[in-house]
Amino acid sequence: MADQNNLNSNEQQHDLNLPKVLIHGPQGFSSVLQPPFSQNFHILNHSSLPLHQFLATHTHHCSSVAALLCDGGYPVTADVLRLLPSLRLVVTASAGTEHVDLDESRRRGVRVAGAGNMFSEDVADLAVALLIDVVMKISAADRCLRKRVPLGSTGFPLASKLAGKKVGIVGLGKIGLEVAQRLEALDCIISYNSRTQKPLVWYPFYSSVVELASNNQVIILCCALNEQTRHVINREVMLALGKGGVIVNVARGALIDEKELLRCLVEGEIGGAGLDVFQNEPLVCQQFFGLDNVVLSPHAGFSTSESYLGICQLVGRNLEAFFSNNTLITPVI
Repeated sequence: MADQNNLNSNEQQHDLNLPKVLIHGPQGFSSVLQPPFSQNFHILNHSSLPLHQFLATHTHHCSSVAALLCDGGYPVTADVLRLLPSLRLVVTASAGTEHVDLDESRRRGVRVAGAGNMFSEDVADLAVALLIDVVMKISAADRCLRKRVPLGSTGFPLASKLAGKKVGIVGLGKIGLEVAQRLEALDCIISYNSRTQKPLVWYPFYSSVVELASNNQVIILCCALNEQTRHVINREVMLALGKGGVIVNVARGALIDEKELLRCLVEGEIGGAGLDVFQNEPLVCQQFFGLDNVVLSPHAGFSTSESYLGICQLVGRNLEAFFSNNTLITPVI
């Protein structure tokens, strides 16, 4: 019994000597840090308590937290950073970094690592799938079939061809390019809007989103969310897109003015939408549920088994690289 107590004591002492990593995410998120990487860190998991309450009641631990591993829906604000005085690294399992206060991180000398291009192919696949579903009325037809609405009746939705559709992509980064390549293979005509024109891209460039919408039948959102892009898809853009137009969003919900989107969908000012992200996630406006011209997905663009295994490896490798004084695998700052 004494030997067992000594063994447990030695294990606890060993954990205390390891770099402390605070997990900031939903229940179960800690599983993203798996062996063998997890064995190299003293892991603190606050998911049973609100973060600020955990930090206030565990000051002896939190004062020496060296790294924070977070999910995209869990903000790392200036207040959080101030409560972690020994923090040196933030690793996010999200493709976006708008939930991390990058300015405050820089000011404090805190490094940030992201998911890089881990999810780009999956998100691009979902963007094309949503577009095909909206245009070909797959989900709407499925609902009709289950209700025994006969093909050819007035209640059965008439689909549209995808080939030949003019598609404008907002944000031609890695995901946007993956979307463009897939849609080119489906004989769509591609153009884009981005912060700057891409010198090595031959797709037509439009300097404003309104102009892009005026010249296309589909808008696909693949850009980052920031103060310049918040509600970049407003009523003016929707009206420019027109009554048969389709909007697909696989980026961030707040890129679209959701109230105006609902109004335009209900009033027939645009033709349809495919949405993987929403303005108030995880809450989704219930008005979307009753619309047959909308296809919804629960922010699932990254939810493939392959990408899950990949992000588990990536967050572990970033932590391992940092604490070995090596270059981060996917640095943000």
